[in-house]
Amino acid sequence: MKVVIQRVSTAAVTINHEVTGSINTGLLILLGIEDADTDEDIIWLSNKIVQLRIFNDEQGVMNKSILDIKGEILLISQFTLHASTKKGNRPSYLKASKPAIAIPIYERTIEQIEKDLGKKIATGIFGADMKVSLINDGPVTIIIDTKNKE
Repeated sequence: MKVVIQRVSTAAVTINHEVTGSINTGLLILLGIEDADTDEDIIWLSNKIVQLRIFNDEQGVMNKSILDIKGEILLISQFTLHASTKKGNRPSYLKASKPAIAIPIYERTIEQIEKDLGKKIATGIFGADMKVSLINDGPVTIIIDTKNKE
């Protein structure tokens, strides 16, 4: 699994001119899924997301987690995170899972994050043409790959 995590003041996803998910202070997470992803990846990633200390404390130091600030999460599926640009100028998406594999993993990821966060999260709709808007706070953007834990 690959994710791009953005600390936001606000974020929303619109599908067919209708807002289907929105948050205030919290995290916008773009999620890419590949066939090799497992429940172990889901659990590890969810824990990392909710424990990640990227919100400012009273001294202005990034020392608080989404749990500490009681923030919100907007999770968006994004197969293009697995783009390969090694050859040519047209990205290849062969590593990205097809819907039959990706949708159950996406749904389990939502469930795990909600469990670890202790509340519902906002989402887009898997495979839909989504318009995502955000105000990146900081800006703070973190990239995590469960297959390359650095």
